[in-house]
Amino acid sequence: MSDALPVVIHHNPACGTSRNVLAILEAAGYAPVVISYLETGWTRPQLLGLFAAAGLTPREALRETKSPAAELGLLEPGVTDEVLLAAMIEHPVLVNRPIVCTPRGVKLCRPSETVLDLMDRLPPGPLHKEDGALLIDAEGRRVGEKSR
Repeated sequence: MSDALPVVIHHNPACGTSRNVLAILEAAGYAPVVISYLETGWTRPQLLGLFAAAGLTPREALRETKSPAAELGLLEPGVTDEVLLAAMIEHPVLVNRPIVCTPRGVKLCRPSETVLDLMDRLPPGPLHKEDGALLIDAEGRRVGEKSR
């Protein structure tokens, strides 16, 4: 994909799923632009664009565990998208990760194998996800993929 749009990953290096998605991209020969969003933060337009492209609502993109979501009252019913967006801007860790952008689309890549749907080429196998489950066999085929 040398002439194509770049692959971008909104990455948290402390997250095993995020690290695994980055490793899958790199194993397939991609050189993704890595955005460490905990350092750079988010803007409202950036979040709105990513969520729209990924088909996510702010509620669906909210990181509920290992984040201050509960302490901030964000898990309560009736919390508006505007309140969630403002909290995500103030506390970047509230956005679930990793979010990957490729010419094939934008997705929240949880579980990590979701990234395979965004790739034009797969990494060589065998390849495992963070829990040890096989994603790509030794012949380079996706494991568990439904027939299309």
